[in-house]
Amino acid sequence: MSAKLRMLDKAYDEVLKLPRAVKGAIYDFQHKFRENPNSPGLQFKQLQGTTLFSARVNLDYRALLLHAGGSEYVIVAVKPRQEVYDNLDKYAHQINPVTGGIEFVDLVTAESAVATEHVGSAGPVPLFAQYSEQTLMELGVAEPLLPLIAKITSEDELEALISYTPQLTSEVLLELFSGKTPAEVLEQITAPVKASDAVDTGDYRAALARPATVTTEDGALHAILEEGDFGRWKVFLHPAQRAIVERNYNGPARVSGGPGTGKTIVALHRVKQLADRLEPGGGKDILLTTFNTNLAADLRQRLIDLAGPEILSRVDIFNIDKLAFKVANGSGVDSRTRINDAKAVEEWRLLLAEQSERQWDPQFLHDEWTQVILGQGLTTRAEYFKARRAGRGQRISRDMRAAIWNLTERFVKRLDDQQVWTFRQVAERAATLAGSPGGQVDRYRHVVVDEAQDLSPTHWRLLRQLVPESPNDLFIAGDPHQRIYGQYASLGQLGINIRGRSAKLTLSYRTTHEILSVAAGLLGEEEWDDLDEGQDDLVGYRSVLRGQTPEPRPYLTWEAELDGTLDQINEWGGRSIGVAVPERWMTTAVAKRLSQSGITATVIGSDGPRDIDAAVHVGTMHRFKGLEYQRMILAGVADGLLPSSHALALRQQDPARYRVEIKQARSLLFVAATRARDSLVISWNGKKSRFLP
Repeated sequence: MSAKLRMLDKAYDEVLKLPRAVKGAIYDFQHKFRENPNSPGLQFKQLQGTTLFSARVNLDYRALLLHAGGSEYVIVAVKPRQEVYDNLDKYAHQINPVTGGIEFVDLVTAESAVATEHVGSAGPVPLFAQYSEQTLMELGVAEPLLPLIAKITSEDELEALISYTPQLTSEVLLELFSGKTPAEVLEQITAPVKASDAVDTGDYRAALARPATVTTEDGALHAILEEGDFGRWKVFLHPAQRAIVERNYNGPARVSGGPGTGKTIVALHRVKQLADRLEPGGGKDILLTTFNTNLAADLRQRLIDLAGPEILSRVDIFNIDKLAFKVANGSGVDSRTRINDAKAVEEWRLLLAEQSERQWDPQFLHDEWTQVILGQGLTTRAEYFKARRAGRGQRISRDMRAAIWNLTERFVKRLDDQQVWTFRQVAERAATLAGSPGGQVDRYRHVVVDEAQDLSPTHWRLLRQLVPESPNDLFIAGDPHQRIYGQYASLGQLGINIRGRSAKLTLSYRTTHEILSVAAGLLGEEEWDDLDEGQDDLVGYRSVLRGQTPEPRPYLTWEAELDGTLDQINEWGGRSIGVAVPERWMTTAVAKRLSQSGITATVIGSDGPRDIDAAVHVGTMHRFKGLEYQRMILAGVADGLLPSSHALALRQQDPARYRVEIKQARSLLFVAATRARDSLVISWNGKKSRFLP
């Protein structure tokens, strides 16, 4: 008799802590169990007085299994042999009546971790005394834990408990403890994972099929055991993530969320899901794209890791500017030199100087040209006069538009004379070609976009032309709080209607509650758009991980700050350390100081870290986009550097531009801070940044 075997996500956490030899034995056990659960060597049997089964992993360990009906079994825990038989009455499992997912609780471990001491009328008031058992259960708290939860009187006891509770229980308790009302928790935490059908708490086969039961199948178990956390993202999806991945959308859809909430993971799983639905024998029907070159390379490798190299026969993976050049190639763009935004702004500066024009800021003109004129494909002065300027902030009169149009014509002629095109011009040319009747351009059935907040309007126009309007045409993942390149786009204005097809992820898997709290504070009281002329926020953004509070470090001089950075890295030791700074020249200084002290350090370039195995990676805050490290130092976080002295000078000269620059600087600091998983140090010399508390 053969069987199917899965592993519950909580069992995964337990297994990773076991010795390597035991992990190997679990993998062997899985194969034997699948072939024949009743093989004598497995000692497979139902435990007396329970509905659980046990099976021999090796001489010292046993797997606890739940029968989900038919030939389906789920590993809910792996325990030392003696513990299994000593604690049978303390192992609880259920189908959560709210989510419909399978949950397992080891009450012995949970009770020993909490070790409550203040129980009784004379002790402190329990943390959750104001909430009835019914209220907690309606929010999704696991019923077997209610007696223990009723005894908790301190934050330390709560933190000890949540390591051993089902994930939804942990999230609900932490949010109630932080001050949210039951109604807020219900809306932000429970509702997104609530079962869409009626829950039969005795039907384990139905529970196994629900998104709330996060398990891995046979074929993926080996990858998890071998690769640890790197392998887990391939398999385990939070119920809210899985629902987004598997849903059919009647048009473009968007998922947003703070750093570490798994937007990229969702995007990759979405690509695989779409590819699996394609009929065999076709071509590259799916496009996966992002803004950054090294992020595109990372997406390619991660997609191969997730789905195998064969998926590349159905998926194109390009960073957006490379895609634009591919589409526009042969139309004249290949004969010209291409320049980036920074060089384009410098050309604007030179033009204004030659014209003795002092009314306009070069960056403002560049943004107006790229986001409004190129972004909307405007070709005449009359079209520009009528154009909407959503997100541009500064209002301009008709006379001002006339002056801007004249300057734009001179600027384009200047570039033509130099045989130069900007990357935005290439994207605009590609969008125009793709939208032309009879244009010989390869189109896609599905387009998936990661880091969507970094794309410009010209990019979105191109993508809209490359995929016909149809169900599941565009899937967009991004976070406006991480917009570090100054782009702004209104998707609806560009023909991408996401209304009613938007979802938000709020649970961070990367970093701790303490780091997230500090990082969110760096954003200040600014308002953030949602890529569609609405507002976005970080309501409900949270982590169930706990750690040290980020540490501020003031220094008198840059040299002293370099010494402090070196001392902190020596104190930490080990690897997976990042040092992020506001300006490029600082990376050289940090890397040199570390190397002189015998620490292996590498600088992060446009293609990623030059030496991926170096103990410390050093780079500008822009370069850390998409990366993560166990420990991070943000150095040079001083006024005049972040925000820059140029941005501060705009406060009186150009208040609208000042607000844009300040938001962008806040986003940059937010991105850098949220690269840290466990530890974060923020240092400065002289006057600290006004963004810091």
